[in-house]
Amino acid sequence: MPVRVRIAPSPTGDPHVGTAYVALFNRTWAKRNGGKFLLRIEDTDRARSNPESERMIFDSLKWLGLTYDEGPDIGGPVGPYRQSERVAIYPKHAKDLVEKGAAYYCTCTADRMEAVRKAQSAAKLAPRYDGHCRNMPPGEVKKQIDAGAPWVIRLKMPTEGECRFKDVVRGEVVFGWDQIDDQILLKSDGWPTYHLANVVDDHLMGITHVIRAEEWISSTPKHIKLYEVFGWEPPVWCHVPLLRNKDKSKISKRKNPTSLNWYRDQGYLPEALVNFLGLMGFSMPAGLEVYSPAEMEKEFSIEKINAGGPVFDMQKLDWMNGQYMRKLSAEELATRLGPFGAAGKDAATVKRIIPLIQDRLRVLSDFAELTSFFFAETVEHDPALLVGKKSNPADTLAMLLSARDVLQTCEWTAASMEAKLRDVATAKGVKPGDLFMPVRVAVTGKAATPPLTETMEVIGREKCLARLEAAGKKLA
Repeated sequence: MPVRVRIAPSPTGDPHVGTAYVALFNRTWAKRNGGKFLLRIEDTDRARSNPESERMIFDSLKWLGLTYDEGPDIGGPVGPYRQSERVAIYPKHAKDLVEKGAAYYCTCTADRMEAVRKAQSAAKLAPRYDGHCRNMPPGEVKKQIDAGAPWVIRLKMPTEGECRFKDVVRGEVVFGWDQIDDQILLKSDGWPTYHLANVVDDHLMGITHVIRAEEWISSTPKHIKLYEVFGWEPPVWCHVPLLRNKDKSKISKRKNPTSLNWYRDQGYLPEALVNFLGLMGFSMPAGLEVYSPAEMEKEFSIEKINAGGPVFDMQKLDWMNGQYMRKLSAEELATRLGPFGAAGKDAATVKRIIPLIQDRLRVLSDFAELTSFFFAETVEHDPALLVGKKSNPADTLAMLLSARDVLQTCEWTAASMEAKLRDVATAKGVKPGDLFMPVRVAVTGKAATPPLTETMEVIGREKCLARLEAAGKKLA
């Protein structure tokens, strides 16, 4: 049977980095096997689902290159791919289970369920449905429903024994059936719960492998039971480890950015983020860390997914982003920098600047901060930066005026300017660095910049001389 896998995010906020992480493994497994990767939108939470969140899911996956073969926005042979457009499917399946005796109607009120929960809490028992309607004569439940009582449909779960299943990543997993209560399948408004819709859709869409985050592993016995009572072949189960903070807690926006929008807006390269996410659960041969999706596809197997909780290390991501940033040509980097401050700037100047800053860029949004002095008419001068620890205002002023004098007439190339400034340092009896620093601050307003004379060459003679003059007046 051809491999068919899916991700099924809920459109209830910004797209989560964990969605991309799971999408990567699903898509890679499909590509590895010549299969299909589906996107299904699970929008049955009507109170929280919204079209804008759905659109952001589409956009973020496409930005990352995690394209899918079937989905709500591109269609496919087993659509629709939004659960809200499939609501007519689920009630029939739930009622079929009632007829089989595998499920039952429940008319318990919210007040009754709250009383049960309070009693269980007082007894220090895990909260769960107490089986009240399961044990009620069907005729009595029908009488209540006929009288207008709200109802749901619950699945009959075994009350003893164990659920055992094989997980590709974790081996055999065991749950006692007594840990799992009679889940609701169909809500009183006729809409399905996650469990029913998830299983029905996976079956009808021909999903062969369920590759999802480990947080869903406790739901798997419920899903296995549904496959059993429907008489369907279950998929292969594969629960990938959760992304974690450094303290091993589940990744959360309190400790790490989780929105894919944030990473895009900061200027992380999509190929770097995808590579980084691959490292989170999979190891390439020989410890290779920088690799393309195509290279990953050649080596990937779901059996090779690491079970340990990967730490989402922002420093590692910054390093990875840097690796990809260095690979880009000046032309490609200039294009990528467009939305981050390069658009609208003189293109020729931007291309001259790029070799000076490419090794310094952590993310694309660093461009504006690293290059502002190239484009500004004037810069601010902090006297505390202009005057070094080993100097004083008068000596610094004298050095700046001497630098200005030689720069007025020298050839405006980096090599020529460096030679002339070194001559000034020798004449003043100071080390070249003790001269270069005040000149750097004078022409850029900053103590840390790309190489000084290369920077000055791009800024231009007129601006550099004007800034040296302004810095001198600040010290005079």
